[in-house]
Amino acid sequence: MLEIENKIRQFLVENFVLSEQVDEMGFDESFLENGVVDSTGILELVFFAEDQFGIQIDTSEVLPENFDSINRLAAYIRHKQNLQQPS
Repeated sequence: MLEIENKIRQFLVENFVLSEQVDEMGFDESFLENGVVDSTGILELVFFAEDQFGIQIDTSEVLPENFDSINRLAAYIRHKQNLQQPS
């Protein structure tokens, strides 16, 4: 069940300067408040999510409620995957 969360954490550890801090972060802790991700980092997360999970992200959906913690991003990805599944 934590596959998406673990992939997000691994991406953060491998791609952001504060990887030690990411390793210690809880899944609900804010990326922005903890200085892990800035506006450029959010764009990297968008490209990562689209590529890794096969979803399309509209710029209007790039909001803190979708991209500001591991759990928020994982929930958003699951939601988008469910919307994109054929009925």
